[in-house]
Amino acid sequence: MIDACDGCLRRGYLIGRLAGAIAGLLDHRRRRRAPGLLALEEDKLIAAVAGDAADEVQAFLEAFDPMAARERLDVLSLGAVCRHAAGYPQPLLDLDDPPAVLFTAGASGELTRPAAEPAAVALVGTRNPSPYGLEMAYELGRGLGAAGVTVVSGLALGIDAAAHRGCIDAGGPAVAVLAGGPDVPYPLTNRRLYGRIRAGGTVISELPPGQRAYRWAFPARNRIMAGLAAVTVVVEAANPSGSLITSVFAADLGRTVGAVPGRVTSRFSAGSNKLLADGARVVTCAQDLLDELYGVGSPGPRGAVPQGPRGTGEPPAGADPGPASPPHPVPEGHSPASALDPVRERVLDAVEAGLGIDGVCAHSGLPAKEARALLARLEASGHLRRDGLGGYRRSASTARTR
Repeated sequence: MIDACDGCLRRGYLIGRLAGAIAGLLDHRRRRRAPGLLALEEDKLIAAVAGDAADEVQAFLEAFDPMAARERLDVLSLGAVCRHAAGYPQPLLDLDDPPAVLFTAGASGELTRPAAEPAAVALVGTRNPSPYGLEMAYELGRGLGAAGVTVVSGLALGIDAAAHRGCIDAGGPAVAVLAGGPDVPYPLTNRRLYGRIRAGGTVISELPPGQRAYRWAFPARNRIMAGLAAVTVVVEAANPSGSLITSVFAADLGRTVGAVPGRVTSRFSAGSNKLLADGARVVTCAQDLLDELYGVGSPGPRGAVPQGPRGTGEPPAGADPGPASPPHPVPEGHSPASALDPVRERVLDAVEAGLGIDGVCAHSGLPAKEARALLARLEASGHLRRDGLGGYRRSASTARTR
């Protein structure tokens, strides 16, 4: 759907036309962000960044044909919604520099939510996460998606991609905010994931079709993610980390910022743990976020939240397995960890404590052969996962809260 006025369309294409000049200006100043730059009026923006090409950019504006732009969007099966349209996400208007127009691909209706429902949840984090971070991102995305809550992220490698996959696997509404045009998957490694989001969710960008992603566009798109979301969660991030920029935008907007606790000895969690020390909301599961959005104990708009892994572990037809496999789900009909017999509970507790096979045997009272067989069954049921060294660790979705 194209619901954008001529002036906003022109502004959107102007930002695309100036993208390279903005990049050059910021690189010259050794900066990644340009606070206030995108809020400038057209003439002032051109004067600030175009330099010797100002006359050329002015000529581009004067020759801009909004009808031709709409026709091109239609040919590409893309949409556009401007800030004067009813379909524009109203929370974005809280930004100092809201995009004049959002270019969209996919089910653009997911950009807006009924007034009675809170906005989406943004799940962000490092591009180089630990297995724990990947697992938590997937489980949070899946839990929120199953509850009908929109999950917003940036399609980046690592945490972003895992959160998107979890949401889509649960049949939830996913929104990917890109730093380039809405028809340009970035990174290319995630092009299949991009296709899944476009097929069942929404891809958006403030940059026009065909536009490549520049460095400055990544923090710029982060402000859009924070603006769309009622809650922004940093799943895992080092310190410093680019993903923390999203939490800064969210805090500046007065929105809730959350973080997933990580090991205090892990560099992967230094940034997210610092957020917690600074007062961010502790997030351990999707229910924590539903409590924040809808009230304690709420199941969310769909009336159901998965309490543990579900399904058979097989991806849907045509699904993108991604570079990292999601947690092994527990087949339906299997009991959650809390309902396991005492011996299995002791084995799980031993694994959670980091004990090897000898410790598992001592803690559970089982001989080594039986302990190994039980460990294998618990892995098959999704209660345990293999780590990179061939050992076991407890799945995040079945770990008990103490």
